[in-house]
Amino acid sequence: MEPWWKSAVVYQIYPRSFADSDSDGIGDLRGIINHLDHLAGLGVDVIWLSPIYPSPQDDNGYDISDYQNIDPLFGDLHDFDELLAGVHRRGMKLIMDLVVNHTSDEHAWFLDSRSDKADRKRDWYWWRSAREGMEPGTPGAEPTNWAAAFGGSAWEFDEKTGEYYLHLFSRKQPDLNWENAEVRHAIHTMMRWWLDRGVDGFRMDVINLISKDAALPDGRVSSAPVFPDSSAGYVNGPRVHEFLQEMHECVFAGRDALLTVGEMPGVTIEEARRYTDPRRREVDMVFQFDHVWADRGDDPWQLVPFRLTNLKAILGRWQEGLAEGGWNSLYWNNHDQPRAVSRYGDDSPAHRVASAKMLGTVLHLHRGTPYVYQGEELGMTNYPFTTIADFRDIESLGLYAEATGLEGRPPEEVLTVLRARSRDNARTPMQWNSSGQAGFTTGQPWLPVNPNHVRINAADQQNDPDSVYHYYRRLIELRHNEPAVVDGDFTMLLPDDERLYAFTRRLGATELLIIGNFTDRTVRAEIGDAAAWSSAQLVLTNLATPPVNLTMEPWQAAIYRRSVAR
Repeated sequence: MEPWWKSAVVYQIYPRSFADSDSDGIGDLRGIINHLDHLAGLGVDVIWLSPIYPSPQDDNGYDISDYQNIDPLFGDLHDFDELLAGVHRRGMKLIMDLVVNHTSDEHAWFLDSRSDKADRKRDWYWWRSAREGMEPGTPGAEPTNWAAAFGGSAWEFDEKTGEYYLHLFSRKQPDLNWENAEVRHAIHTMMRWWLDRGVDGFRMDVINLISKDAALPDGRVSSAPVFPDSSAGYVNGPRVHEFLQEMHECVFAGRDALLTVGEMPGVTIEEARRYTDPRRREVDMVFQFDHVWADRGDDPWQLVPFRLTNLKAILGRWQEGLAEGGWNSLYWNNHDQPRAVSRYGDDSPAHRVASAKMLGTVLHLHRGTPYVYQGEELGMTNYPFTTIADFRDIESLGLYAEATGLEGRPPEEVLTVLRARSRDNARTPMQWNSSGQAGFTTGQPWLPVNPNHVRINAADQQNDPDSVYHYYRRLIELRHNEPAVVDGDFTMLLPDDERLYAFTRRLGATELLIIGNFTDRTVRAEIGDAAAWSSAQLVLTNLATPPVNLTMEPWQAAIYRRSVAR
């Protein structure tokens, strides 16, 4: 029997930006409870909550100071239990964001670890002395040349003990030492505690970074970046499969109907097959990043024109690579990516609705489990940022400081890129209605509401049968009811066409043809067997006028179905 999650659709909630029930300007659990019917009406099967644990909020909750409680910003465990019951009552599941590559530097484990070199939790984190012959705490004395993802060195000097601790992200996010069996046992115990409470699984943040090369070797030096590439020391490390198999055995074995998702930056297709091979008992699916780098070049501070052929090559490679085994997550948006309709579509008033629907069509008809990020089902767009003062994201602020300082780049050049790519684009408040703060809060929102909420909001779209919301509802319904969408073979068509994204899915005697026009021009799909496909059943299109002879209007999408000989 096929796993239930293969035909499921996951909806990601970024709690601080979803709905605020107490007017403090920050979304909370009760706000989510108040909008569960929006999600149930959409037809999604799983809700993924970004972190809601106690946290200093240095990285908006991905710096956890207590794994077994709820941050007062969002509510308490009573609120969580009510939310979980409401989700289950509506026939949906709920998975938690699990961040165990690192903790907050305010977690009790780390407070003990940094208190004394002799503390029993000292080895729960990665501590190292300064480079030989260097004065501790001085520039260049860091144990290795590793860089942090948010800028600067990956090592922070601790004056009290005279050593450095490793942090692959913020200095307030020290990396846990998974080589220590006590660390792993503590994490497994915590995970079982949440599952016993009724949680349906976990999305595991940067889980393929948990195993480091114990020698912590220097990264490869090149002339381009300020810091060398040190990823070989921690991406898909030497014991990562062992650690995940142990986790499965200690936490998930014997429990039914769970979902485990591994977010894995830098994962290869070959590695993804290993991670998701059910016989290996590691994770159910990977969350990889290849396709969201399709519009980036070697220089991170230069915007590269989007080329559809690059995107097709990447997504097609993953479809082929996991065809015989393994499973992938399908997404355009999440809390770390700018809005898809602004990135790959056309967010102008003339084409926003059509291009948002087209993007949804192309993505949801691939093989894999689709993810909808909050607001994507409305066609929400990037925010009109003006100055660096408009940004809140720690990554954007850190990279801006590094680029304009150490690298000496012009501020406007850096801002141009941040406006297009910053994670804050995804984190502006959910647009519920056309009122002053989009129905998100009656207070002052932690991040400004996009002014276009007067035109783009859930209330209007739920009352409009031709809205993006209702189109997404139909896409989700199609996945639930058409087996070829879930299990069909994938064949890419027109791989060299910069205008059209076209492919087929086939299962038994059923074949689907999917075409998406990524331009504002009328384009005919020149595919083999075009005449026969023109007379096939049109399952769904995003415009009022169906295509004629596979001629696609600007940003049009179409799904055809026909019966074929087995």
